[in-house]
Amino acid sequence: MRIITGKFKGRHFEIPRTFKARPTTDFAKENIFNVLNGYLDFDGATALDLFAGTGSISLELLSRGCRQVVCIESDRDHHRFIQQCIAKLMPRQSHTGSPAMDVGSRTDSGSADASDCASTILPIRGDVFRFVKGCRQQFDLIFADPPYALKELPTIPDLIFANNLLKPDGVFVFEHGKTNDFSSHPHFVEHRSYGSVNFSIFK
Repeated sequence: MRIITGKFKGRHFEIPRTFKARPTTDFAKENIFNVLNGYLDFDGATALDLFAGTGSISLELLSRGCRQVVCIESDRDHHRFIQQCIAKLMPRQSHTGSPAMDVGSRTDSGSADASDCASTILPIRGDVFRFVKGCRQQFDLIFADPPYALKELPTIPDLIFANNLLKPDGVFVFEHGKTNDFSSHPHFVEHRSYGSVNFSIFK
């Protein structure tokens, strides 16, 4: 797993062979981030990474200058791996994940206070659907890469917008299989395909 660009450009992390996670390929990741450059400025943005897996997207967002990245992953081993990656990149940051629990209880629509450091990444081990329904923070960017076979996958775009998780100019990027078509969704903007990887972009 490699960070494509930004302040941590070129950093590599070895993913354990026992992991079942399907990280977004470097080719697809580089291309979708190039597309997103036309939608938002990563520098100082707040981001939410759902179904974080190996943390590849979260670390890329951090490297590109996001002020705060909240990443949600339910698997214990994957969550621990993300914490280990963070510790290597930002050894002075607390990476237990506990500060991020405040995100779900916020009553304002602003971002969390990250004044203690220029950039903060908050890994939470938990259920994505429970988190989304309880979250009161809004984000500039939301990225979701659920397992392609997840039965609830088609409901995720509606869930994001029903819970008002995006800021007014925010962007939601949804990675999914080739059999899914979200072009009729009222918030759909465009679809991008890179090999077997498909992304739908919503605003």
